[in-house]
Amino acid sequence: MTVSNRAAAGVYEDRSGPVLARLLAEAGCAVDGPLVVPDGEPVEVALREAVTAGYDVVVTTGGTGLTPGDLTPEMTRRVVDREIPGIAEAIRAGGAAGGLPAAVLSRGIAGRAGAVLIVNLPGSTGGVRDGMAVLGPILTHAVDQAHGGDHPRPASG
Repeated sequence: MTVSNRAAAGVYEDRSGPVLARLLAEAGCAVDGPLVVPDGEPVEVALREAVTAGYDVVVTTGGTGLTPGDLTPEMTRRVVDREIPGIAEAIRAGGAAGGLPAAVLSRGIAGRAGAVLIVNLPGSTGGVRDGMAVLGPILTHAVDQAHGGDHPRPASG
């Protein structure tokens, strides 16, 4: 889900959503989207619809910055029942370690709404790539855990 007032209004083309969709597909996800919505209440509505529809994962791009109109984390908090702070912290740390000190300014969160994993990524194509570099390797395990799966155990030997 791309969160952008201007892309939703047709002022410019969504660039981060297609990158996110491609990276999710490469991570083994069946992708439906990107859906482009303006920031604010439409984000909450779209997230609730995705939870009701039974998606395993919803990843947003955009609306995580410091401007007054960046409300994606607040709308996401209205939907999730349990936050998963380690994911958001790792995404910010990964961006900063990759040479983008401003990555720590992203206010994105991650959490569960029922069994649906919701993760906010920054709205740039670079932020999506950096975020998916963190999220991709843990995505299958996180979804399994959200559905009640057990922790993998090493084979004894």
